[in-house]
Amino acid sequence: MYIIVGLGNPEPEYSNTRHNMGFDVINKLAYKNNINLNKTKFNAICGTGIIENEKVILVKPQTFMNNSGEAVVEFVKFYKENLDKLMVIYDDMDTDVGIIRVRAKGGSGSHNGMKSLVQKLSSEDFPRIRVGIGKPINEFDRINYVIGKLSKEEYTKLEKGQNLAVEAIEYWIKNKIDNTMNKYNTKG
Repeated sequence: MYIIVGLGNPEPEYSNTRHNMGFDVINKLAYKNNINLNKTKFNAICGTGIIENEKVILVKPQTFMNNSGEAVVEFVKFYKENLDKLMVIYDDMDTDVGIIRVRAKGGSGSHNGMKSLVQKLSSEDFPRIRVGIGKPINEFDRINYVIGKLSKEEYTKLEKGQNLAVEAIEYWIKNKIDNTMNKYNTKG
């Protein structure tokens, strides 16, 4: 089983924000693959289904971003999956809008949701997709930039990265992480 986690803050208050790119990707992936996100488990909204002939569980932690690891570690323990079957999707200010970066492992950088995951999982060795949201014009306005509401035009630009992330997840399930990095890290 593959555990696919999108990081974000509980909706609807934080929907349509840059910080919820992970949730938005999970929502698109669920819709495309007819997976209902209609269960609550381990303080997360989730749904199970099949993608590329493999069983998956899609997860949106409801712990707020900074405590995302609390929910994710419970799914990993319960399903007893290796961390190479876990994919985490999250927003990234160091990546341009419409671009994604796929990694097999790595540090958390300045992302508090990823810091929580790395700490709770006691490992940096799990795949992730960073969805580019770009940087704010004013470096001191980071919080408003990531959780502020977006115009339809701004959101449409971000959807390019979301759609690439959905493609990359499906490709990863079938073709593994190295091939996915080779294919998707060259786009954009």
